[in-house]
Amino acid sequence: MIQLSNVTKSYQVAQETFDVLSEINLVIAKGEYVSIMGPSGSGKSTLINIIGCLDRPTSGQYRFQGRELSIAKDQELAVIRNQSIGFVFQQFHLLPRLNARRNVELPMIYSGISQRERKERAESAFEKVGLTDRMNHMPNELSGGQKQRVAIARAIVNEPQLILADEPTGALDSKTSFSIMEQFTQLNMEVTTVVLVTHEEEIAAFTHRTIIVKDGRLVEERLKQGEAMNETL
Repeated sequence: MIQLSNVTKSYQVAQETFDVLSEINLVIAKGEYVSIMGPSGSGKSTLINIIGCLDRPTSGQYRFQGRELSIAKDQELAVIRNQSIGFVFQQFHLLPRLNARRNVELPMIYSGISQRERKERAESAFEKVGLTDRMNHMPNELSGGQKQRVAIARAIVNEPQLILADEPTGALDSKTSFSIMEQFTQLNMEVTTVVLVTHEEEIAAFTHRTIIVKDGRLVEERLKQGEAMNETL
């Protein structure tokens, strides 16, 4: 489903070129449940942004569902983001003037889906995340965990093939974090590919495979059991 070949992401700082990612080679199959770990500044968020078509590699190839995206036009990438990828972020990114249901309907509005179908899909998404009784609440009336469930409902409402989550539990307490991870686990059991960034071992333990990034390189890969599969990839 996801294939990165020799992907490098560079930035120009003054007269020097700084590589945030260097020669990344990574394959993620359909239906996998993967976490990406690494210290601050390691490049893990840049990596997930490239996977999510929010950024482009400086060099190398990125194939998503067999399609080469490194040279795709911005409009093509926007369609893929809207229709094939669901995003969940640490700070929720809910619009404060819209209630929970309207926030969840936003991706469908951009897709041109009718009002009736938007309502039906939103209700179904809220049922999946166990939040049907909060659909008409404003974001400031919700707890942190409830806000993240709304964000997950928004991410799945267009039935994407891939869910990307960048530190989805970073703003939550431990009990709420585990509840949110159980939600991701359930989504993965429904054959949705889930890739998340985290700095917490307890969160990564929910996933089936953990990829370690350090200084812009993939340095280690672990199975769920914690046994190293491959080092210095």
